[in-house]
Amino acid sequence: MISTTANSIFQRAIADYHVNDAIDHPISNPYDLDSLEHLLYLKCWIDTAQWHMEDVVRNPDIDPKDGLYWKRRIDKQNQVRTDTVEYIDSYYLQKYADVAPMADAKINTESPAWAIDRLSILALKIYHMEQETHRTDVDQAHIEACQQKLNVLLEQRQDLSQSIDELLADIQAGKKYMKVYKQMKMYNDPNLNPVLYGAQK
Repeated sequence: MISTTANSIFQRAIADYHVNDAIDHPISNPYDLDSLEHLLYLKCWIDTAQWHMEDVVRNPDIDPKDGLYWKRRIDKQNQVRTDTVEYIDSYYLQKYADVAPMADAKINTESPAWAIDRLSILALKIYHMEQETHRTDVDQAHIEACQQKLNVLLEQRQDLSQSIDELLADIQAGKKYMKVYKQMKMYNDPNLNPVLYGAQK
């Protein structure tokens, strides 16, 4: 089951990141460069670094210049995240390239990689919500509220994991087929963002 592999890799990436807990600490991906596992680890590392960038930029006392710096870093990181998701989808497109869809095969609302993207983000939510349940500087009401949220997140991971496994099984059996749309983000493209191409005139 891919979800079992993905969840295990996500947990490892998050744990590895938090050894140093530094946004700019270099990644040390333990998986072979050409493997799906490598992409999954990279994807979660990117998400984890971006999670902490989002924490920094939300500091109400942040200097506006620093805030702009972090906002631009988040934009760049989000583009890398999107590219990595598309690499994962390319893996599955190639893997199932020879599968002939059934006549009544249906398309899914999202590609496998974008579902896996949500699973990676969910792993981060679970990690950080669990950290909240271990705090000693808050009252019991906070701990109990966070534990309830953690229980929901764990259930959500179970449901999403099952859905991803079922989607890939259906694609492999020809019951569903993949159709991937590139994200075509416009705000980073100097040819598509009016502010950017207007500044070039």
